[in-house]
Amino acid sequence: MGERLGILVLNQISASGLSRLPAATYHVGKDIADPVAILVRSADLHATAIAASVRAIGRAGAGTNNIPVEAMSRRGVPVFNAPGANANAVKELVLAGMLLAARQIAPALRFVAALDTGAADLDQAVERDKKAFAGYELAGQTLGIIGLGKIGCLVADAAIKLGMNVLGFDPDITVDAAWSLPSQVRRATSVNEVLRQAQFMTLHVPLVEATRDLVNGANIGLMRTGAVLLNFSREGVVSDSAVLDALAARQLGQYVCDFPGAAIHGHPQVIALPHLGASTREAEDNCAVMVVDQLRDYLEHGNVSNAVNFPQVSMARESAFRVAIANANVPNMLGQISTAMARAGLNIHNMLNKSRGDMAYTLVDVDSPVLPEVQAGLVAIDGVLAVRYLPAH
Repeated sequence: MGERLGILVLNQISASGLSRLPAATYHVGKDIADPVAILVRSADLHATAIAASVRAIGRAGAGTNNIPVEAMSRRGVPVFNAPGANANAVKELVLAGMLLAARQIAPALRFVAALDTGAADLDQAVERDKKAFAGYELAGQTLGIIGLGKIGCLVADAAIKLGMNVLGFDPDITVDAAWSLPSQVRRATSVNEVLRQAQFMTLHVPLVEATRDLVNGANIGLMRTGAVLLNFSREGVVSDSAVLDALAARQLGQYVCDFPGAAIHGHPQVIALPHLGASTREAEDNCAVMVVDQLRDYLEHGNVSNAVNFPQVSMARESAFRVAIANANVPNMLGQISTAMARAGLNIHNMLNKSRGDMAYTLVDVDSPVLPEVQAGLVAIDGVLAVRYLPAH
């Protein structure tokens, strides 16, 4: 590839992922002046000037709320994430959350921490007061799951193995997720149906406009008295004010979440963790490896996998000369691209075009080199957002 490509790394990205970027091809660091790509975890890019040289952004995790996705789409820049790479870590934390709530572990720990270990009647005090922390077992309880992606399916499978009954709802379930879903899961037809029937309810959906305050003041009252609500997806999916009202009315038994917001901080019926969902060595390694591999495949071959703003596109190389074009999804774009290449005397060996909403993406393999003036002509086509020439080396 000639001069090494700069990869700007923000946050701490697992070495397992970074090691997959060959030093002969990539210059990786936290101080890259004109990076071709950015790797990020939690750093907020909304308030950051993203260099014009950037051709892709990779998020070593699932959520992309910290990235200006719409602005990148207008520039023809894909934003990659790593859905499912942290699924097992989140699943285990959900199980831990259910056990914390069911067995009254948080107040029990507070009780033990406050004991006077020098008191003569310590053993008697423990036996006398432990009844305040009596809990119940998970087996036989109903778990409701909203969102049946990779995490939701793993949670369902684990809960079934613990003897729980599982009720799931996901209006947008994918074919792959449907195949992965245990057959014992009962399918609900709405969020409200899950709220009404579940003793435990766990959320595994992205934060988008349709899911903001998915659990709110209008529906939280549908939950069974004493039910436990778990949120290990995104903070805004649950209304904190609705949770506080439901706890005060004793409608909701406990709220377990991964987001210690100011409104719920210190509430005795709230177990709030410091965003630990993906905080395992294994999850961080998996996320980094997944997103780096996707980023590298895009930079070197133009293939797109798990970009939140681009269609999935993968085409085996049949030529040493490839052009990748991001463009607005409007009529006659392929015709204009083909015409521009024909006028330049280029023979199209293979072409693949796919769209996603307002975005379209095209890979073209041609039989001879694509000169800079031809690339400039493609850029000049109205609606073309970005053009990259990817000759094989």
